Amino acid sequence: MHDSEHLPYDGLPALPEQEMLARAEAFHELVVRRRTVRDFSSRPVPRDIIAACVQAAGQAPSGANMQPWHFEVVGDPVIKKKIRLAAEEEEQQFYDGRASEEWLNALAPLGTDAEKPFLEIAPWLIVIFEQRYGQDSDGAKTRYYYTKESVGLASGFLIAALHNAGLASLTHTPSPMGFLNKILGRPGNEKPFLLLVTGYPAEGAIVPAITRKDPGQYIHFREAGDS
Repeated sequence: MHDSEHLPYDGLPALPEQEMLARAEAFHELVVRRRTVRDFSSRPVPRDIIAACVQAAGQAPSGANMQPWHFEVVGDPVIKKKIRLAAEEEEQQFYDGRASEEWLNALAPLGTDAEKPFLEIAPWLIVIFEQRYGQDSDGAKTRYYYTKESVGLASGFLIAALHNAGLASLTHTPSPMGFLNKILGRPGNEKPFLLLVTGYPAEGAIVPAITRKDPGQYIHFREAGDS
């Protein structure tokens, strides 16, 4: 029984199971090719493509439908340079002592270091902020629920949308990231969640030779009769 106003759900067309499987397999084949890229081209990407992907991210589910996210989409070279300088300062401290030896050993196969030229080279940076609570113009607060989980889901939608559009991406999380609030003028109720770099891969771009877990290691079906 619903006390609030509801509408009939018509979001999915009725499809034959064979077509459903074909779609599922096609999407799997698409995301299998997604890799984190660190070598970006400066080739421009039309704003409309990025806007469509970010709008797709805004359709993600969220706790109590509070939609506790904000996306700052940065293409201005001046702002990108400021972000790079601030991020590299934090990253240098990370590599010089903030990170444990175990953590650095885990990163070693990826070939990362404190230098982040892609923050200037890539045409777009998308800074995703987690809104920890709502705040109106008078300063009154509204409680938000499951904000990290909600913003994580929106980030996943965005990464998939960018890949589907034919763009590479890189998830970057310098810690701490408070400099992003200052550079982008975001309010105190927002916390940087992810700095997403996107654009075309550079010609001759390479990625680490890593593998994924076998599905049997992370999928376990429990069906009737299995117990």
